[in-house]
Amino acid sequence: MIDHILVPLDGSPLAECVLPHTVAVGQAMDAKVTLLRAVVREATPGSQAVDPLSWHMRKSEADSYLTEVAERIREVGLTVETVLAEGQPAERIIDYARDEHVGLIIISSHGKSGLSRWNINSVVQKVILQVYAPTMLVRAYQPEAEELTGLQYARVLVPLDGSKRAECTLPWAKSLAEVHKSKLLLAHVVSHPEVPRRAPLTEEEKDLVQRLVDLNKQEGDAYLRDVESRLGSAAEAHLMVSDNPSAALHQLVDEEDVDLILMAAHGYSGQARWPYGSIALNFIAYGSKPLLMIQDVPPEEAAMTEAERAARERAGH
Repeated sequence: MIDHILVPLDGSPLAECVLPHTVAVGQAMDAKVTLLRAVVREATPGSQAVDPLSWHMRKSEADSYLTEVAERIREVGLTVETVLAEGQPAERIIDYARDEHVGLIIISSHGKSGLSRWNINSVVQKVILQVYAPTMLVRAYQPEAEELTGLQYARVLVPLDGSKRAECTLPWAKSLAEVHKSKLLLAHVVSHPEVPRRAPLTEEEKDLVQRLVDLNKQEGDAYLRDVESRLGSAAEAHLMVSDNPSAALHQLVDEEDVDLILMAAHGYSGQARWPYGSIALNFIAYGSKPLLMIQDVPPEEAAMTEAERAARERAGH
């Protein structure tokens, strides 16, 4: 399914929270791993010049760090290579992922800048919103595994809205379940339809809304049973009714003590002009568990934002 995993590191212990997940996913997918570290040229304090000796030492230290981490991962049986890049981290990560057609990026929510009140740091936000590739976001503020091996995704949440786009997660779910013996929690949320009115709904209107909810519940249940039959005994259906699908899914994550959320970037209403739909964005911004997002829009089909267009014009591209 994928044969190449990119793992950005910055030399910090927080960023290394991705390593047990890299091993767990890499072994499940039988994929090679590339460890990438970007080093930024920094001028000497009080000067605009870069000290050559200091720059050489920084690159050597970064390269030695990557070599040491790579050796640790090789010891558990994965194929690993390292890349030392020069430039801003987000740009180098995105460029490498696109140039090398990386199948998955596994990235920590925080790194050397430390934990903050924000759920992800600025580098991660830039990567997630621009890379248009499957991405696994690991929460650096959660307790990390002490060993590289042994991490198991016992309970994996797979939200589905009935669309074929959302089902792009199913091959990934099946592969993980086979290796990790995971229970796949297939979740479908039926929303109450919006009926904007200046006055309270009439009894006839209320009855119409309820009939529509009941119809969608029947369709949702039949859909989940069909997917459940395709995935076998590893799957477990969860049909919910809620005015807020995101809130319902967050509650299910807590109630079921989920180890991993496996989610499509888009569902029924997703558009190529945005990298993620509203529920995926909600889990990026507010989720607390590892989140594996399967992107179904390739970079060449993504709509350019006004900011991107202006930046390219000013840079002469």
